[in-house]
Amino acid sequence: MNRFVIADPQKCIGCFTCEVACVMAHNGNRPGALNHENFLPRLKVVKEWNISTPVLCRQCEDAPCANACPNGAIIHAEDSIQVLQEKCIGCKTCAVACPYGAMDIVTRHVHDERYPLSGLSLKAEAQKCDLCAGRAEGQACVNVCPTDALVLMTHETVEMMKLKKRQRAALEGFGAVLS
Repeated sequence: MNRFVIADPQKCIGCFTCEVACVMAHNGNRPGALNHENFLPRLKVVKEWNISTPVLCRQCEDAPCANACPNGAIIHAEDSIQVLQEKCIGCKTCAVACPYGAMDIVTRHVHDERYPLSGLSLKAEAQKCDLCAGRAEGQACVNVCPTDALVLMTHETVEMMKLKKRQRAALEGFGAVLS
């Protein structure tokens, strides 16, 4: 089972701390990462009426984004779905295929070795939550959330939640039989 981060809208206060932590974690904690041009979080806090919640990749087992990618740039790796930027052509089919709206297409300045005199050019590429792959401290958004609205779900945590629900259902059913 792929790991994924899930948000509890009942706990989220819409402070955007998770977005800032995400940007900083993916930019080496450089202060310049927080400017408008570089502020590209891999999750988005959505506010509707009186509810706010971060929306991010669910790391689907049968990932529609990976199935739609014509270049094989989206793969299963390390219990998650990862984007291989060197293969991504920025075609946007993954963004269209994602049922959660969690895939963004961002543009970056790159130097193309094929045209050394042209300077920097823009490259469009897919970007999504990568569960802070390679970050020893774990998921930045989960670590900084002041209300613990974000939780990393693993096979073990899902199994524990199912067990608790089964126990609760059994006890509720037992009470109905005794009435």
